[in-house]
Amino acid sequence: MKKSELSPNGSSIENLIRQSVKQHGSPIMLIRKSVLEKQCHRFRKSLPQVKPYYAIKANPHPEIIKAFGKLGANFDVASAKEMEIVLNLKISPHRLIFANTIKSIPDIQAAHKAGVNLMTFDNEPELYKIAKHAPRSRVLVRIKVGNAGSIVELSLKFGADPEHAAFLLRKARSLGLVPEGVAFHVGSQCTNIANYTQALEISAQIFKEAKEEGMALNMLDIGGGFPIRHFDREEQLEFEDIARQTRKELTRLFDKKVKVIAEPGRFFVGPSGILVTQVVGRAFRNNKNYYYINDGVYADFSGTIFDHCKYELKTLRRGQKFLSTVAGPTCDSLDIISLTEELPELDVGSVIYVKNIGAYSSASAVPGFNGFASAKTILV
Repeated sequence: MKKSELSPNGSSIENLIRQSVKQHGSPIMLIRKSVLEKQCHRFRKSLPQVKPYYAIKANPHPEIIKAFGKLGANFDVASAKEMEIVLNLKISPHRLIFANTIKSIPDIQAAHKAGVNLMTFDNEPELYKIAKHAPRSRVLVRIKVGNAGSIVELSLKFGADPEHAAFLLRKARSLGLVPEGVAFHVGSQCTNIANYTQALEISAQIFKEAKEEGMALNMLDIGGGFPIRHFDREEQLEFEDIARQTRKELTRLFDKKVKVIAEPGRFFVGPSGILVTQVVGRAFRNNKNYYYINDGVYADFSGTIFDHCKYELKTLRRGQKFLSTVAGPTCDSLDIISLTEELPELDVGSVIYVKNIGAYSSASAVPGFNGFASAKTILV
């Protein structure tokens, strides 16, 4: 058995699942603390000059935030509510970045009151809001960069045109704000190294232009987007490959005094999660088995809708496999997880589980749709 298939106490993942279902029932989301630590250490080893700000939107469970807090990570929040979750865990406001370029006035006021004074923006009207309701805040201009090859292209919604960045930083300064630097995001699940290298080149040019205009920028935010595997045998670019090239470009393009930060979300928490479900009903139609499980796209499989994600469905049962459909428990026909899954013959009560599902899934679930609750999260 591969080392990656072992749970923290050395027993197999399948034994962990059996024990957990026996103790807690299902559906359950198992978050392995050892994997949270592993991902954090991988990041630090490969990008030692970059300070991680965990993007809590990926999974805001308090125990996950506490785990990363103890490991020395900082936090990326996008709303007053996310801010409140982190601050209620006794984490200093100086460890937070308010990384939403479009913020409501009440949320800006909440940040100012709480002492969260590092924010991103990508347009001039946002600066007027920040200057009025959170004076003297430190700001990073988020620029639009290439997202080719990323699963979710965030530049469709966010980012100033790079040629406007210096103007926006000057405007920030004129409004009494502190222009700290530049931020970008290459898109979620990015496997195209060129996105990073091009974004770093553009950012370096903005740093140079700002310096020529008397603004010494101090911070670079390289965002997130670092990819993970969702399938065991999936072939894709490794995080370490992206980090190696990023490290080289940071050394070449930026002064050592520049503070570099990042906003990993999926990379930090995704591999830690195992979603455990059970079959609650079965049928035979369209010449194949239909299995109905106690979790679906309105709950912890929400990533199939909101995250453009495909998951590898696994079972505890062995034997010949047949083409099958797996659907969630609600009365909505949208609630189908897979129409073409190869699975052994299953019964009511049989377990279907998914690895690498710790990010987004439960975080983007619809609360209690059709009366079905999301999985209970358990740290193991």
